[in-house]
Amino acid sequence: MPRAIGIDLGTTNSLVAHVDERNRPRILPVDEGKPLLASAVFYPPDGAVEVGGAAKRRAPERPVDTILSVKRFMGRGPGDIRPEDRGIYQFDEVGAMVRLRVGGGKRTVTPIEVSAEILRVLRRAAGEALGGAPGGCVITVPAYFDDAQRQATKDAGRLAGLDVLRLLNEPTAAAVAYGLDKRSQGVFAVYDLGGGTFDVSILRLEEGVFEVLSTVGDTHLGGDDFDRLVARALLEGGLTPPDPDPSPAVLRGAVAAAQRIREALTDREAVEAEVELPEGHRLRARLTRAELEALIQPVVERTAAPCRAALRDAGVEKVDGVVLVGGATRTPLVRRHVKALFGQEPLTDLDPDTVVALGAAVQADALDRGGREDVLLLDVIPLSLGVEMMGGVVEKIILRNSTIPASATQQFTTYADGQTGMVIHVVQGERELARDCRSLARFTLKGIPPMPAGIARVEITYSVDADGILQVSARELTTGIEQRIQVKPTYGLTEEEVEHMLVESIEHAEEDVSERFLREWRVEGDRILSSLETAFAMDGELLQPDERAAVEERMRGLRTAMEGTDYLAVKAWIESVDAASKAFAERRMDKHVAKAMAGHRVDEFGDAPPATGAKGEDQDQGQEDG
Repeated sequence: MPRAIGIDLGTTNSLVAHVDERNRPRILPVDEGKPLLASAVFYPPDGAVEVGGAAKRRAPERPVDTILSVKRFMGRGPGDIRPEDRGIYQFDEVGAMVRLRVGGGKRTVTPIEVSAEILRVLRRAAGEALGGAPGGCVITVPAYFDDAQRQATKDAGRLAGLDVLRLLNEPTAAAVAYGLDKRSQGVFAVYDLGGGTFDVSILRLEEGVFEVLSTVGDTHLGGDDFDRLVARALLEGGLTPPDPDPSPAVLRGAVAAAQRIREALTDREAVEAEVELPEGHRLRARLTRAELEALIQPVVERTAAPCRAALRDAGVEKVDGVVLVGGATRTPLVRRHVKALFGQEPLTDLDPDTVVALGAAVQADALDRGGREDVLLLDVIPLSLGVEMMGGVVEKIILRNSTIPASATQQFTTYADGQTGMVIHVVQGERELARDCRSLARFTLKGIPPMPAGIARVEITYSVDADGILQVSARELTTGIEQRIQVKPTYGLTEEEVEHMLVESIEHAEEDVSERFLREWRVEGDRILSSLETAFAMDGELLQPDERAAVEERMRGLRTAMEGTDYLAVKAWIESVDAASKAFAERRMDKHVAKAMAGHRVDEFGDAPPATGAKGEDQDQGQEDG
């Protein structure tokens, strides 16, 4: 019987694991008998693609054709490419997806295709170790990967021939591994500093239930940044012959040397090395641990703000333990920094390089067996999901930090008489206005029966699956007509953009709320003015000239207030118009009730359905019911 596997598709290294016959997760050998597969892919001009350690060794001589840290590009567009990456790789600036030119310029590949090459090797290695093709798999992703990045990961898995059971946040995978081994209870922080990404998550572990209370991260922060800083320092003083503008090949060789030196300084106080680099260069290096820590201190300190934000979002001041994930957490400075941040020594029971893969294997096994009652995973949505209303305001459907999978439904109604269509504009963010949020998708529900404004009922449902993929549906309740869409953004938000959106929502909270109120009262004012103009046309004879003049005067006052920026003034004028037109509304009601009852007995109207009203022009607008 095929066995399910867990895959840690890492920025620097990737691993595969499974749960053995004794119900214990274990790492499978992949690359030349080693558990770690370098996340490196080499594309020669001719011949077979190389993956892993062999590919990584090609990087110093063939940097353009050797793709490292491809995870940084997953779900990204050309505008997201960083300057340091442009200095190494060649990109095709065509279309919405990143494309890299490789194989001596003979072909282009997408990050999805590069990741699929890595996943194929992991799948084959698992098959060899298990004596047959693996069954389903769970692939881990950084907690801050958005829809586009997650979808790209799933697509890479399918391209590699894998049955992707689900995606699992890396911090959650670590919690699974520690929780099942230690049966821990309490509130824990998972500090995940890998090769290219950083995440910190606050989780509540209680009797087998792992709930992610909050998660904050940075998709451009990791051990790779350490290595680039060290390489730059080594090149400045130790490169012979000196070169103020070293080539990509020399840079790549220096970064590889810097990584080896940094890792050696985990257990040693000083390291001396002499390294042959491409193009006849030589690097002579001596680095102490103190010098290393001085170089990387600014990068390590960048992890402090996300940690404090995660604690704040979770509503906790302290945690019961800190789990370390990622090879970069072996660095002594990082461990001291974590201790200072959280006030306690971090847990190091499990290998930080393998803990994520072990947790993925446990979850894959649970899904493969049809689920286990003692394991429940609750991840969270990093930004609120909402819909644009009349006036451009946002109604949040699923709130930020809601656990997933999640689903929420709200009813909305039409704004205008005879409206037969409604635009559903899906947005993401914390601001009050749609213009300040990220637009995810837009579609139109057509075929709404023409009715008076406010009579039709449209039910909008947002569903986020276990992989963080959003589906939106809109259904008109009287006819059952339905439209649905799966939201797949062209490319994803960077963590910096997510953080920027959160900060802006806090900084502009007061003015956003005022602007929202202004727009909502303007919409209400428009509705009242439109209704009164229609009523004048239909039943104007019910008003005395002086009564009509009084109402129209207040309508003019309302229009003037709506042109201003004081929502309280708009609200006051609406109340004034309502008061002035109250008698008119009562006379209209009496007239139409009398007309409807003419020639009938009262008991005939007991269960009569409401009238649908007259036809009107199609108007693709929507407003919330209420």
